[in-house]
Parts: sequence; structure tokens; C-alpha cells
Amino acid sequence: MKARSLRLRLALAGALAICLALALAGVGLTFLFERHVYRTLADDLDVEIRQVVGGLEIDPAGRIVLAHPPQNARFDQPLSGLYWQISGPETQLRSRSLWDVRLVLPNDRLSEGQTHYHQIEGPGGKLLLAAERVVSFPARGKRLTARVVVGSDLTRLRQARDAFVADLAPGLGLLALVLALATWLQLSLGLKPLGRLRREIAETAGGQRRRLSEDAPSEVLPLVREVNELLDSQERALERARGRAADLAHGLKTPLAALAGDARLLRAAGQAEIAGSLDSIGETMRRHVERELARARVQATGSRRGAEPVALKDVVDALIRTLRKTEKGESLDFVNAAPANFRLPIERIDLTEALGNLLDNAARHARLHVRVSCDAGAVLIDDDGPGLDPRDEEIARRRGGRLDSGGAAGLGLAITQDILDAYGWRMDFARSPLGGLQVRLSPA
Repeated sequence: MKARSLRLRLALAGALAICLALALAGVGLTFLFERHVYRTLADDLDVEIRQVVGGLEIDPAGRIVLAHPPQNARFDQPLSGLYWQISGPETQLRSRSLWDVRLVLPNDRLSEGQTHYHQIEGPGGKLLLAAERVVSFPARGKRLTARVVVGSDLTRLRQARDAFVADLAPGLGLLALVLALATWLQLSLGLKPLGRLRREIAETAGGQRRRLSEDAPSEVLPLVREVNELLDSQERALERARGRAADLAHGLKTPLAALAGDARLLRAAGQAEIAGSLDSIGETMRRHVERELARARVQATGSRRGAEPVALKDVVDALIRTLRKTEKGESLDFVNAAPANFRLPIERIDLTEALGNLLDNAARHARLHVRVSCDAGAVLIDDDGPGLDPRDEEIARRRGGRLDSGGAAGLGLAITQDILDAYGWRMDFARSPLGGLQVRLSPA
């Protein structure tokens, strides 16, 4: 299964590299140690064979004898692991350590005066490292030749190797721990710029910064510049969209004013039904323009989380004063129960737009009472009207749902939802204790 974490993938690769390197180091060091012990053993055998050769003489009978045996006491201990043997046409001598065993030598041609090394089978089937030399002596008009062999049991070599491996293993384990710590430190330092980049992107998405810092390593800098270019391009596109929406609103002002004037003329001429229809069309067009302007304003700045908190009570008081000047608002009892110290992290203009739409809906459908209050960090807007149709309520609860054609809910809820989405808030509907609709605004 592919690892999705870059840190995990690098750590696994580093661990694999450390294990492979330490395994090769262990095998290599063991091999070098074994070769060193092998050469040391060969040097010791060379010294012993020189002593044996140096002690050879020709006796009065014309035979090769060992007049001066080597001084190493192991040659006198049966099966001690260190042996010598002298063999020739008329000579068969061997150390006491060989007991009754005769060393079988390979049938090869040796240069006189040079020491040759090879491995042969010794007592008990054990492997020996043998140093062999051919010597010859003049005797009675002829030359006597003999093969001198000194052998040492290779069990000592294996024991030394095993002891070395036992001592080497803890050292390699400690080295693996140090390398693992170094790898972790390297990963932490190497991936630190990516962590900072992630935080900056989150701050950019939250509206706390406009661009990413270009104080980054050369490997990350191209990515930072591409993201900044993308942000600039998006900002330019949103600015153009906002400009087009403003141009659209400005271009519709005159036709809407003319439409309202025609409605007044028709009403004065007794055509109240047609005038009402024209007013409805004009109001719908005006609300669509307002929605597009609100969406353009919010989208032009992206997500607005982390905005400067605004006192809820002040915004609601200002909206209530405006609503009380309307024909329907004069007859309603508005209650602002929001605490004076309760603040919302939403820009004042956006909070005014969102609450204005909700309070306008509540005022248009309320019979007598509209109340704004707070509960556990949420904003509650209650009225004593007929409530929201269950079908429209389901549409409003759905993420991305729009109530443009939802009857009593009107277009204002769509505008409010766009604003709340930008700040990471949600809007829920329930039955109000006053008997009508309760709108609850809370962090998502």
C-alpha cells in the first residue's frame, strides 16, 4: 500500500538505507576481521615452521632428524590444535600433539625455501591452516628432501570471529539508533518549510494574508511563486466579476426606476393590478441584483474567517430602527435580547446584510413579535408568524441549497447563506417558542 505521508515515505526509505548499510558494514567488518586473524595465524605458523626447519639436522646414519624441537608447549599436548610433521623418503616425524594421526598433504609441487599455505584436514576431521616448506640437505653424496608442515586448528579463527561479531552487534545497534535520530532530525529540518507553507496557505484561505511569503528554500520557492501567481490571477478574476456585477447593478438602476414610475402611473390611472405586477417584477429584479452584489463582495475577498469581531447588539439595534420605519414594522414588537458584550467574527457590512435579510423576512411574516437573542455562541431570530413550509425547510438545510423559488423564504436566504459560508457559519431552522420560525446562526 502506498504511503500517503511524505515524511513516512522518507522515513521508511531512510530506515531501509540504514539497515542495508549496517548489514553491509557488519558483513564487511566481519570479513576484514577474519582476514586479519587469518593473516596473523599465518604469520604465527611461519614463525613456528622456521623454528622446526632450524632444528633439522643430519644424523650419523645419514637421516634427517629434529635435533632442536620448537619450544611451544602445545606441540607436546595431544590434540592441542597445533601440530608439526616432517615427511620424506626415509623420514616420518610428527609432534606429540598429533598422537597417532598422520597429516595427509596435497600432491603438489613446492618451491624449495618458500612457505606455502593451504587448508587440510586434521585430527578429528577438523580443518587446519597448514604452512608447508620443502627443505633438502646434502648427505653422503646425495640430497635428502623432506616436507615440513606446521598446522593450526581453524576453530580458533571461528571462535575469534564469533566473539568479534558478538562485540560488533551492540555497536551497530547503537549506530543504527544514532543514524535513526539523525534521519528524524534531517526530516524535521527538511520538511519544516512545507509545514510553514501549509500554515500560510491556511492563513490565505482564512483571509489573514493575501500572498505566500517568498522567504522559502530554492526547492520550494517555484511552488510558492506558482501559488502566488494563482492567487493574483484569482483576485484579478474576482475583481473583474465584481466590477461586472456593479456595472450590471448600475445599468439596471434606470430601467428599474422607469418601471417603478410606470407602475405609479398605472396605479394612478386605476390599473392597480398591473401596477402591482410591475412592482413585483421590479422587486424581484432588485433582489437579484442585491444578491449578485453581495456574492461578488464576499467572493472578492474569499473566505473571511478570523475577521475583526463586531458587537451583535449594535448591528441589531440599527436594523430594528430601520425596520420600524416600514409600514409593517410600525405595528411589531421588536426585542433585542443580545448581550452587549456578545461579538461575532464577521465584518459589519456582511453581518448587517445577513441579519437584515433575516429580520426583514421575520418582520414580513410576524404577527406581533420579533426577537433576537443568543444561546451558547449562536444567534437566534424568532417570530410568531406561520413558520417555514417543511419542503422549503428541507431545501434550506441542504448544503448549497437555494430558496430562490421557495415562496415565503424569498431570495434573502440565499444571500445570507452565501455570506455565512464565507465565514464558516451555518444556518438552521426550527419551530420558535413564539410559535413561528426560529433561525439559528452558529459556527459550522
